[in-house]
Amino acid sequence: MTITHALRALRALSMRELIKFWQQKGRMFSAMVRPGLWLLVFAAGFQNVFGVSIIPPYETYIEYQEYIAPGLLAMVLLFNGMQTSLAMVYDREMGVMRLLLTAPLPRWYLLLCKLLAGTVLSVIQAYAFLAMCYLAGINLPDTAWLAALPGLLLGGAMLGALGLLLSVTIRQLENFASTMNFVIFPMFFLSTALYPLWKLEESGADLIYQIARFNPFTHVVEFLRFSMYGQFNAGAFAVVSGCFLGFFALAVIGYNPQSVMVRRKGKA
Repeated sequence: MTITHALRALRALSMRELIKFWQQKGRMFSAMVRPGLWLLVFAAGFQNVFGVSIIPPYETYIEYQEYIAPGLLAMVLLFNGMQTSLAMVYDREMGVMRLLLTAPLPRWYLLLCKLLAGTVLSVIQAYAFLAMCYLAGINLPDTAWLAALPGLLLGGAMLGALGLLLSVTIRQLENFASTMNFVIFPMFFLSTALYPLWKLEESGADLIYQIARFNPFTHVVEFLRFSMYGQFNAGAFAVVSGCFLGFFALAVIGYNPQSVMVRRKGKA
């Protein structure tokens, strides 16, 4: 593989994903509606019940919005990562993946190009949501636009790699929705996106607390939250990086045609 060939492949796959995104006019809107409702509507009801704050020390609606904004940014990354998984399943059913993987380039590089293109789309949608936060009057740091970029790139890559891995196991589009329900919602709700980790421990929900501690999505949220305020969370960075490498390596193995033949022979 020469540098010229590698760059051509990266450009071709990236442009394909960007053109698809541009042609799907409602995709950006739908990506903003979900976290926007959580930010503007759900935060009001969840943070305050009958005039009493249920998640101290966030005594006001605006304070709670500031807390959950990084978690909702991570939510944008999560849903786009799952959208990448859906696109991969569709491409496999249509035969596009078979043609792609027969290209005279390493399989890991082709999948990495797909992953990088998906990560760029995640970052674009995340910045659109960040603009929504500013328009809503949420008092995030002025440097959050630039400071959030490392967290968005790493978090988007990790969740995109998870989407690649899931696309290995999802054989039909009909099974996609049910599989995603067992991935997206547990990862989101069993994390620190909506409430602090210490609050779970303090409330006595020990099992939920332990699950949230080991949930990779929790560490994406925390790495983003620290990054937006100009801080570096080394522990979250290590976990997210390790999960990215693990998910991506398993996805590359899963897309190995030889491993597929071995599984089929084993079933026979």
